[in-house]
Amino acid sequence: MRRTILILSATALTLVACSPPTTNGTPTPTNGGANPNPSNSAGPAPEAPKVGDPIELAQIKRTPCRALTDIQAKQILGPTIEHVEQLDGSAGPACRWSVPSTAQPRVNVIFSNLPDSGTAKFYAAKGTTYKLLEPLAPIDGYPVTAYDTKDERASEGRCSVALGTSDTQTISISLEQSTANIGKKDPCDAAREAAIRVLATVRGGN
Repeated sequence: MRRTILILSATALTLVACSPPTTNGTPTPTNGGANPNPSNSAGPAPEAPKVGDPIELAQIKRTPCRALTDIQAKQILGPTIEHVEQLDGSAGPACRWSVPSTAQPRVNVIFSNLPDSGTAKFYAAKGTTYKLLEPLAPIDGYPVTAYDTKDERASEGRCSVALGTSDTQTISISLEQSTANIGKKDPCDAAREAAIRVLATVRGGN
């Protein structure tokens, strides 16, 4: 009798080990411990555009206000401008051009402090850090991405664009429209126009 009980017990254990687990009484297929329906919440990283012809920025970072000539800055902001250079900003060397005695319009050009993942870092933060993130038309093969922590294009006339100069570096151009121009033109288009001028100057070695 004892031998019969042991055999039955061993058989029961074998059946339990080989049977699929159940959830609410319904058999669930085994998958080697892996989740048969993995969550898509993380998802793959968004595909960032690549840069085929990298630009070296070491020299311009030492003199960021040379990113725009006076003529270029006046084309963006108007006939009267001033600029302020900041070499030790937390985001990196930068220069701000503005119209004297007014808060707007203005344009900031910021060079990232260290090599990073280029425009990929903006795509990776879409929907979290950046509520606004839209690819714009590239400039002569260099990718341009509109981004901001809030979408203030219509309400404040503000937009920032990231100009990818390599797969590890970007130039950020932030633009604020004059009060009179808010709602009349997309500030991201205006920021891209500023990026066209910055790229021309940086590639020209100015």
